[in-house]
Amino acid sequence: MSSEKPTNSSRRALLKAGAVIGAISGAGLKLKPAGAAPPVPVAPLSREVKYQALGVGRERADGMLKIQGGARYAIEHNQDNMVYGVIVQSTIASGTISGIDSTEASNYPGVLAVYSHQDNLKLNPAKVFLKGGAATEAFTPIQDNKVKFNGQHIAIVIAETFEQATHAASLVRVTYQPTEAILQPEDTRTKPQPIDALNVEWGNAHQAMDAAAVVVRSTYTTPRNYNAPIEPHACIASWKDDEMTVWEPTQWVGGARQVVSEWMGISIEKVRIISPFTGGGFGSKVSPHAHVALACLASRELGRPVKVSLTRQQTFSGYGGRPRTHQELSLGARADGTLVSIVHKGWNETSIDDVHLEPTNSVTPIMYACDNVWARHSIIPVNTVNPGWMRAPGENPSTFALEVAMDELAYELNMDPLELRMRNWADHDHKMKKPWSTRRLREAYRAGAEAFGWSARTPAPGSMRRGRELIGWGMAAGTYPILRSPAEARVIIYRNGQIDVESGGVDIGTGTYTILAQTVAEVLGVSSRQINVRLGDTSLPRSPLAGGSQLANVLTGAVHKTASALKERLITLAIALPSSPFYQSERSAVSVSDGQVYLQRRPGNGITFARLLELADRDFVDAKENTYKPGASEQDRYDAAHTFTQIQMPDAFETSSHSWSAQFVEVAVDEDFGTVRVKRMVGAFDSGRVYNPRLAESQWIGGMVMGLGQALLEEGMLDPRDGRVTNASFADYVVSVNADVPDIKAISVGIPDLQASALGGKAVGELGIVGVAAAISNAVFHATGKRVRDLPVTLDKLI
Repeated sequence: MSSEKPTNSSRRALLKAGAVIGAISGAGLKLKPAGAAPPVPVAPLSREVKYQALGVGRERADGMLKIQGGARYAIEHNQDNMVYGVIVQSTIASGTISGIDSTEASNYPGVLAVYSHQDNLKLNPAKVFLKGGAATEAFTPIQDNKVKFNGQHIAIVIAETFEQATHAASLVRVTYQPTEAILQPEDTRTKPQPIDALNVEWGNAHQAMDAAAVVVRSTYTTPRNYNAPIEPHACIASWKDDEMTVWEPTQWVGGARQVVSEWMGISIEKVRIISPFTGGGFGSKVSPHAHVALACLASRELGRPVKVSLTRQQTFSGYGGRPRTHQELSLGARADGTLVSIVHKGWNETSIDDVHLEPTNSVTPIMYACDNVWARHSIIPVNTVNPGWMRAPGENPSTFALEVAMDELAYELNMDPLELRMRNWADHDHKMKKPWSTRRLREAYRAGAEAFGWSARTPAPGSMRRGRELIGWGMAAGTYPILRSPAEARVIIYRNGQIDVESGGVDIGTGTYTILAQTVAEVLGVSSRQINVRLGDTSLPRSPLAGGSQLANVLTGAVHKTASALKERLITLAIALPSSPFYQSERSAVSVSDGQVYLQRRPGNGITFARLLELADRDFVDAKENTYKPGASEQDRYDAAHTFTQIQMPDAFETSSHSWSAQFVEVAVDEDFGTVRVKRMVGAFDSGRVYNPRLAESQWIGGMVMGLGQALLEEGMLDPRDGRVTNASFADYVVSVNADVPDIKAISVGIPDLQASALGGKAVGELGIVGVAAAISNAVFHATGKRVRDLPVTLDKLI
């Protein structure tokens, strides 16, 4: 077991763990905008409506491609002479491999190779993010005979067809020398590791707790949750001319490039990552996992492209989901509800020789005003695949405990839960001792309560019913921090009038293709439907990861700056070109709009971009800009695209920047059977400036749906004998489906926050899930009078 602990010097990297977290050109495919759809009624500026620019809820630029099957995902880019790999996983949780007999598998028709640790094939460890790298786990497959968790990748079978590889994998015989595994954090043999860098303390919380008039003290737990994207983790690796190309569904092509180069021991210039579309990741596709390493290794050995796709069952152990958490939380208050003390102690499980943080105390110090706070967090190593990031890591479980505890306090005080929160309003960040950049949480409370009809709630548990159903109303607050990273972008106008936007950033289903086109439309005054966006390729301008809800703000800022530079170049060309009708005009008199350069006093007599290039005899004009700090070195620029080291957290800003939310939920609990159905959900969100209301609403609602599943359905289960995930399928690991999802309303209350990002936006994608599980749990208590502090809320806990 590793005894290495993160130090205070790695504090920022630790906090990033809690937050964080298409190469269409290469495929010869471009996003071709679909036909216009009516804009949603968001009262944007008339110019924005005309161009479908930022602020307009236009449809997704990639929507028709996906509907019509034209969006090709990573493993749909089949290569000539390609072969197929299937992973063999361990069936014990701890021990050593005493032998692997691949004779029968190797002799099966079509099988080209079976690789395991017995072949002594070298893969270098990739540097993990805590040490300044990009990898999310230190595990490197088939380098030795040690087994650390059930489901560990221990071999790969390569064959001419997928079917041959699949059957041959079943013929591999593995023998083990098992040792007793540590499967649960409660095991007395565990060695908890306090994370001192996450300690929070001011005032004298324990003394104030002892003197408090009212105290609530409880334990809150969350189980293992799995990301479960519809697109399984899969890749194509192609080794050719000592270079590696990988088609990988990733949230970060630069980070994947860094990890692959380290695995293979080659310079990063010899690695190309292509990720045209990503079919869901929710944090699990930030960095490539062990199956990608095996695909790269096999391709190098065979000199042929190798496709590897994990089965659905293998995705439950091929990488880690949200870990189990345990929180002991006490709130002390005066009789009027004013908080006087918060004492919070939590832990999360992690791998036996790796580190994953799910900081349970991330929200506790900032949500409410309190003069005395004490919070600690530890990790407990067990025999599991290293857990990973899952939508709103840290903030999610932290908010569950805090917001349920606040509901408990409200009942102890006989006070409306919303009134209690308003009474403990934090007018600044008490942890960082900084003002908020913007904090429209009050507005979220009011808008959500009004839309939900909160004032009609009767406070007594069990007092609201509909026939044989007990009706409960619950609410909770939520938050998510603002992260910032520098990025690059390129915008090109061609002689034929085509406009391209290029960035290595990826679209993980959130609408990056769309909002980048809208950004250029806002600057150049051209319909966003006429703009092609190229993403997801390390050959394009460098970009940070799509994680921590940062990419929309990061890339719109970089693209806006680039498009503005290109606009100035067009004006310069128009006034400097002798054949231009605006030759030697005053710069201040020349404008750009409607795809033309024109004099402000004669807007109807402009010259098109294409005609200007024709007069200049140029094939294109372009601009490439970035948002690096002045004086940034090449190493800084490299690190921003390939490591976590350049991500800025709120503590790096002059003000404390966060998004905020208020969640309101109605549940119906069957009086006889204890089954819970969510009937209504209203979320009000402060995400700053909303670049596309339609896409933002989709992200908020998606998070709320995931929160519903977390609250009522999702729970990873282990076999206590061998550590196998017993519900590793969509038949047994239950996620929300259409029949579970009620009417959902998402409301924006944000205003532009230019201290948070260049264009005023704040976090959207992860904010939607924060607080949902607490609101549902609180609603269940209101309906039944039974407090469930251990997720998920299942009928056995109510009857």
